[in-house]
Amino acid sequence: MPSAMKSPNHYALAGDGIHITYSTTTFAGPPSFTYQDTSKTQTFTGTQIESVVTEAGTLVSVPIFVSIDSGSTSFSVMIPRVDLGSSDSTNIATFGITALHRFGVPSPLGQLDFYTTHQLQGTASSFVFIVDPNLPKP
Repeated sequence: MPSAMKSPNHYALAGDGIHITYSTTTFAGPPSFTYQDTSKTQTFTGTQIESVVTEAGTLVSVPIFVSIDSGSTSFSVMIPRVDLGSSDSTNIATFGITALHRFGVPSPLGQLDFYTTHQLQGTASSFVFIVDPNLPKP
């Protein structure tokens, strides 16, 4: 009988001057996503992170710039399916997408979303969070 698939819950990826860490769960519970490029570092948690399971993998997106009058920018990463087997970590390669979303009043005509892709490499790991029963509860 085949063993159950051991999936990672933490990803550390980098490429094209971008570094991201994504945890599907944390010690506190909700997911966490940190985006870093040459000019800023941003951390997102819980509902600030959009995650959509597709046939190609899980697409995880966060808003990295929001404007009330000209548009916004998001960053997405495709998280591949990974079976760690008996290991706690493995190397992976995937891609990220920086998307510029145009809008305005009146609405601009033509293409509204523009994409830049980034090759990313790093590790997929599995962490186990153990709660000490002797610690006081929050």
